[in-house]
Amino acid sequence: MQTYLENQQQSLSFLLEQAEREGEVRIQRADGQIFVLRPEKVKRSALDVAGIKLDVSTEEIVEFIREGRERE
Repeated sequence: MQTYLENQQQSLSFLLEQAEREGEVRIQRADGQIFVLRPEKVKRSALDVAGIKLDVSTEEIVEFIREGRERE
């Protein structure tokens, strides 16, 4: 993890990108005080997934399910 000095004049966007890549960035002021910049963790559901487009109608899906249930 890199520590940047306040007088290095790094752009905020650069520091945000570094924090995203590395997990956190330390910024040290001239008086020695250190600040830690880290991205906030976003809580997402495990069920929050992108859908896919299939060329299958609702009727076909229902038919597949019925066929599967008949085999059991």
